Amino acid sequence: MTGEPPPLAEARGITKRYGPTVALRDAGIAVRAGASHGLVGRNGAGKSTLVAILTGLERPDAGTVAYDGEPAPAPADRAAWDRRVACVHQRSMVVGELTVAENLFLGRRPVTSRGLPVSWRRLRREARALLDTWGVAVPENAVARVLSVEEAKMVEIARALSRGTRFVILDEPTAQLDGRAAARLFGHMRRLQDAGVTFLYISHRLGEIYEVCRTVTVLRDARRIVTAPVGELPTRALIGAMTGEPAEPYRAPAPAAPPRPGGEGPVAVRVDRLSGPYFHDVSLTLAAGEVVGLAGLAGSGSHQLGAALAGLHRPTGGRIEILGRPLRTGSVPAALAAGVGCLPRDRHTEGLVPQLSVAENITLPVSGRLGPCGLIRPSARDALARRAIDELEITAEGPAQPVTALSGGNQQKVAMARALATDPRVLVLIDPTAGVDVRSRRALLAVALRARAEGRAVLLVSDQPEDLRACDRVLVMAGGFVTAAYQAGWAERELIAAIEGVPLGHG
Repeated sequence: MTGEPPPLAEARGITKRYGPTVALRDAGIAVRAGASHGLVGRNGAGKSTLVAILTGLERPDAGTVAYDGEPAPAPADRAAWDRRVACVHQRSMVVGELTVAENLFLGRRPVTSRGLPVSWRRLRREARALLDTWGVAVPENAVARVLSVEEAKMVEIARALSRGTRFVILDEPTAQLDGRAAARLFGHMRRLQDAGVTFLYISHRLGEIYEVCRTVTVLRDARRIVTAPVGELPTRALIGAMTGEPAEPYRAPAPAAPPRPGGEGPVAVRVDRLSGPYFHDVSLTLAAGEVVGLAGLAGSGSHQLGAALAGLHRPTGGRIEILGRPLRTGSVPAALAAGVGCLPRDRHTEGLVPQLSVAENITLPVSGRLGPCGLIRPSARDALARRAIDELEITAEGPAQPVTALSGGNQQKVAMARALATDPRVLVLIDPTAGVDVRSRRALLAVALRARAEGRAVLLVSDQPEDLRACDRVLVMAGGFVTAAYQAGWAERELIAAIEGVPLGHG
């Protein structure tokens, strides 16, 4: 009688240090072929380090990695690694200026039997065949920058599979997807699983772990805490394993009683018949001391409307007033001067400067105030940064630490601190909790409630019910229009139906 086959991918006894920091301590994971395996843990638990070791980008100080029971390839043999494993990161790795076909064969243009490069026509033909094989319905000659986030991820998966691997790591794949796009991605995953592809699925959205994974591994404080079938690990127990303490299923904090009934404070933001490529004839108001949610799927216009208030998107018509004064649209400096702070949707490209330190990122909007004649006094900069680090509970070695050395949740907190640095009267938060853990989510939403208590107006753009519970009211957008409004206390079923544009049945 033969024993159980070895895991498709296995890491055992992994320890990894970066100077005095222990990123992993005697940790491990075993992924069996044919099913999705979840990997969860708070930011800083060691997930990214484990992925780097599983993909050969880092060498462990101790421990072993094996694929199908055989030792992992030598670190320099990237082609061998590519045949065993691929990682699709939260941040897109497609090259926007290249076509889909060029991205699929990036760095390895196909050759003929004589060793000569194939023609561009044949490249496109082979790309089309590859896309059809894996069910990716995008044009092979499309420029990658026009792809949706969902399409770009499927192109990355197809590129990985074309190199021979049948093991794909998905790192926060839905962080920038709405509910409908995420459901389509899950459908793609199930179809690929039926074709023999195995996934290691990393997400802070715990509901997704239960939806797409059979088994889950929890990391905490650089160690593996538990591996179990998801059906044997209820949400409460899963969160407890992640945090190390008894935990109730996560609920966003409920809004405090409004300072004025119905949020009828002074109007801080007035949007009058605003129009643009993504939204049409939108009018709304935000009162001081009010948190208003703006929900909608990709293409609804919600993200672009939030960005317009912060000067990140230029509307073509209509008017925005901030604190009673007209706002010059399409200008970030004008929005900052008017009293608007913004946490943008993509912290990597809009919220942070990766080459700078924690302190430099936090103080960037107020750098002109940190010394005479535009010169920055490091002591003033670091003092401001330390206050923000303390207030937002940012886990960092200090103000001088490179922002890229922080976990995703702490990077998001740095981006939030940067938005608050100007002491804005209006705060625009666009997908503030995308890709962060349970505790970071709670801390970021608490910022919105503190801002509300301080009399600021907050626009919170999200399609996540856990985020929207923190709002006094929620506006729903679809097709560029505001289509519904809900006061606090809404039923989740009704709100989701409005976001999805699905009429609720009766009975």
